[in-house]
Amino acid sequence: TNLQLKLLQREEDLNDFTCMFWMHHLTVDETPSPRFLGTHLHPDNIPSSFYAKKTKMLVIFRNPKDTLVSFYHFSNNNPVLPVQSWEYFYSHFLSGDVPWGSYFDHALAWEKRIDDPNVMIVTYEELKQDLSEGVRQISSFFGFSLTEAQVHQIAEGSTFTAMKESAANSHGTMGNVIFRKGEVGDWRNHFTPEQSQEMDEAFNKHLAGTRLGAKLNYQLHCQ
Repeated sequence: TNLQLKLLQREEDLNDFTCMFWMHHLTVDETPSPRFLGTHLHPDNIPSSFYAKKTKMLVIFRNPKDTLVSFYHFSNNNPVLPVQSWEYFYSHFLSGDVPWGSYFDHALAWEKRIDDPNVMIVTYEELKQDLSEGVRQISSFFGFSLTEAQVHQIAEGSTFTAMKESAANSHGTMGNVIFRKGEVGDWRNHFTPEQSQEMDEAFNKHLAGTRLGAKLNYQLHCQ
């Protein structure tokens, strides 16, 4: 039946995903230092050795409304995850009942580390506005000295359009799942006025008056 075929396909996709995970794990394990590792971990769950060894950590945040929309489409387009309605996903995101937990708890935990010289926090919106400047600041944070030609080359290859075009090579079948629109403000195509107001209230409750909250420029991007 169609249901059986879909279940078999999901199981096959899950096996491919698991295999890919372990291949990446082995690749990282076998790569000499210095190494690059991406994660969605809450900062309190990052191994203490990372902090003890003063590992450089680049943290990228996106405004909560667009984060919710991106997460919603990622989950629904991911072949190994169940499809959920917008209303269901919205309410669970707002309550923190989603993978990796509450957006606001995560943000507040990094707010506590904002003065750590080994932590650099940038926003998705900043990078969209001036990617070349973002490349300069990030390379400086990691101790790399780049020429303007190198900055331009990296920025050119790091645009959303460039990454989406090469997604099949970099991410295989997950490329179309990971790279969708990459726009700032797509939340306006999803949120009802009531949902928008509810998120505004949640942001003000948790992040108003914080430095990370100011850095997110919520009024510009979310109102």
